[in-house]
Amino acid sequence: MKLIKTKLLTAFLFITCIILLLCSCTNNTSIQKDHLVFRYNEYANINTLDPAFSRTLQDNSVCNQLFNGLVQLDNKLNILPCIAKSWSTSEDGLTYKFILRNDVYFHKHELFGKDSTRVVIAEDFKYSLNRLRDKKIAAPGSWVLNKVDDFKAINDTVFQISLKQPFPAFIGLLTMKYCSVVPKEVVEHYGIEFRSHPIGTGPFKFKRWKENIKLIFRKNQHYFEKDEAGKSLPYLEAVAITFLPDKQSEFLQFAQGNIDYVYGLDASYKDELLTADGHLRNSYAKTINMIRGPYLNTEYLGFYLDSKTPEIQSVLIRKAINYGFDRKKMMIYLRNGIGNPANGGFIPIGLAGYNKSIGFSYQPEKAKQLIEQFKKESGITNPEITLVTTSNYLDFCEFIQRELEKAGLTINVDVMPEATLRSARSNGKVDMFRSSWIADYLDAENYLSIFYSKNFAPKGSNYFHFKNTLFDSLYNQAFTITDIEKRKHLYTAMDSLAMQNAIMVPLYYDEVVRFTGKNVSGLGINPINLLDLRRVKKD
Repeated sequence: MKLIKTKLLTAFLFITCIILLLCSCTNNTSIQKDHLVFRYNEYANINTLDPAFSRTLQDNSVCNQLFNGLVQLDNKLNILPCIAKSWSTSEDGLTYKFILRNDVYFHKHELFGKDSTRVVIAEDFKYSLNRLRDKKIAAPGSWVLNKVDDFKAINDTVFQISLKQPFPAFIGLLTMKYCSVVPKEVVEHYGIEFRSHPIGTGPFKFKRWKENIKLIFRKNQHYFEKDEAGKSLPYLEAVAITFLPDKQSEFLQFAQGNIDYVYGLDASYKDELLTADGHLRNSYAKTINMIRGPYLNTEYLGFYLDSKTPEIQSVLIRKAINYGFDRKKMMIYLRNGIGNPANGGFIPIGLAGYNKSIGFSYQPEKAKQLIEQFKKESGITNPEITLVTTSNYLDFCEFIQRELEKAGLTINVDVMPEATLRSARSNGKVDMFRSSWIADYLDAENYLSIFYSKNFAPKGSNYFHFKNTLFDSLYNQAFTITDIEKRKHLYTAMDSLAMQNAIMVPLYYDEVVRFTGKNVSGLGINPINLLDLRRVKKD
């Protein structure tokens, strides 16, 4: 019996040692590989992995890891070659000819046959763009081809696009993820389920997606781009994305080192992290890097000009609101100095056409005078407006509410869910609303199209229902001018017209702000806040 007990004890100790050894090896392996995995959270969720339906910043950021197009942007928004190694434009500005690389391969998939992959050819771009404009598919990105007459594959490496009319900003449209190349055989195999079975050409390939919980990409070992030293990109082995639904939980995970990166500034942690003038607090400066720069995003309040409300119809009241609050003070107290007060027009800092002198400065006495003038002319003794916003921007709206109350205007603030407000705004159901306009492509025409009379919502983005003959004439004229300096003056003139009519209230020009651990390098920053992980390293 004693011998049996001894043998059992020996076996138990042996097994215990093996288990401890295996656990040790697993932990060591995990630690050794941690620097090859980039982890971040997407609190706003991901809707699709199909680039034709990639309409949000979050969708674009994940699709940017999986797909490529003809051309791409660098961090300074220069348009660079991608799958097209070069391109040329005809003298009349109507025809674009792209010469494709012959070493770009789709991610591996069994549908490609024995090699599990194949090279990208011009016919793939023809298929991808035809899919984008297919009315049965109803892709939200179809509008990028509105000015396209035709496109065709001349041969495997030459792709040609013809426009209906000159459009100088067209090449910038092609940098959007909507215009990514996809393989016909895989898309048609999965149908609508391609959204969760993506096959592209990007630096990372799809591995696993459990919606609202986890999304995983792995390195594309056959990616075609290399760094300046000739080393293949990307440097990382994997990307792991979680979906915690609020920014406070996300920041807690970041502070604990469980994720490598957060973007944006949320009220739940901005004062914990930053000083009032926008610098990292000492308690975080040793462990966190902050990157910030201009963001092509204008935050604003808009007026629905077809409203029956006299206060909304009155340019006096609309101008009074523009004069009636201190944008600089607002940015210091509500954004810790992140962002630039919008004392110019609608076009943000960084785009040709921006002019800091065409907007409204803080003049509280002027605001009072305009409101008093409205009272006398209208006979309304207590002017009142309802402003609709989402909960994320309630503090801004309440700040403006308090300031305008001092000038004699009552502003009631209502809060709606984002989707509800978006629908109400498009259908003219709200008189005054908070919104933002983020650049889709790198030309101020993108911002000014929102004021063009033929773009009335709900079919277009003119939520204001602003109609001005001179504005429309200048807008159409801009398409005929290829010289950016000449076009810039037209853009400023159009922006000035919108401001003279006070059809909206620019609040601030946003900034991209990113926070990473000290061990992360190569993330960079760009004015459209698109996530690019090709050159990211973790020490």
